[in-house]
Amino acid sequence: MMKQPFRLKMSVAATAIGLCVIGGTSAIAQNRNAPAAQPVIPAVEWDKRRLDTLDRNVRRLERALTQRNAAGQPVIVEPDPEVVALQGQVSLLERRLSDLEATFRRVNADSERMTFELDEANRNNTALQGRVDALEERLQKMQEEAELNAPIEAHSPTGNAAGDLQAAMRLTTEDSRRGMRALETVTITWPDTVQAKEAHSRLGDMQVAGRDNASAVASYAKALEGWPRTPWAAETVLKLAEALRATDRKTQACGALNEFNRRYAEAATAQQKARATQLRTRAECS
Repeated sequence: MMKQPFRLKMSVAATAIGLCVIGGTSAIAQNRNAPAAQPVIPAVEWDKRRLDTLDRNVRRLERALTQRNAAGQPVIVEPDPEVVALQGQVSLLERRLSDLEATFRRVNADSERMTFELDEANRNNTALQGRVDALEERLQKMQEEAELNAPIEAHSPTGNAAGDLQAAMRLTTEDSRRGMRALETVTITWPDTVQAKEAHSRLGDMQVAGRDNASAVASYAKALEGWPRTPWAAETVLKLAEALRATDRKTQACGALNEFNRRYAEAATAQQKARATQLRTRAECS
């Protein structure tokens, strides 16, 4: 009689021996499929004693298989259906894990690309903002230049000459160019007033500070038209003489100093008289 091959059906326990490297995964999977009434089998802790026992059992199984094969009783190992199902689940989990890893890689790549694009957009925005700021600054300067170079017209912000002069003098301490325009506005708005003459004198001071002695001569001369009897008049005459000397008009400077002696020296301070003497010497007056 022909001997039938011995079919060895691997049980879950035997499979667990072959799959020891996954640390009892098969036993856990079986427990999940077991009825709820069965107690949960704790995971096997593989210490040295258990590993030695496992090794001896595997060797015995190998010897038994070898003996049967030698006796003409071939052994056909048939996997347990539960093991096959478990292996299918493991393969499915591996595929899903691989898909997740691919998804994560794709998401990371997209995130890096978006981060780069965002950084690039921020750099572009910064550059554009810088250009906008520069254009706004240029536009503001152009507007200011247009305002400062526009024709001066009569205008009274306070409604009276004294108030306009005080406002213009305050503005000169904040913005010299706007202050000069305000003083010029006073001279145009109130041409026949003492405030207009004082505004001309103040303009002369600012022109001297800007090293424009020629313009200062004209401003001082307008301030002294009619030789006003005001507290600032004597000082203005001395400033006129100095501006004339600085523009190589010594003869006219000496004439201004003569007018100082004739019109203002009596009420002038000692300091002003001393300055007049110094100026006569510098202008080489006779």
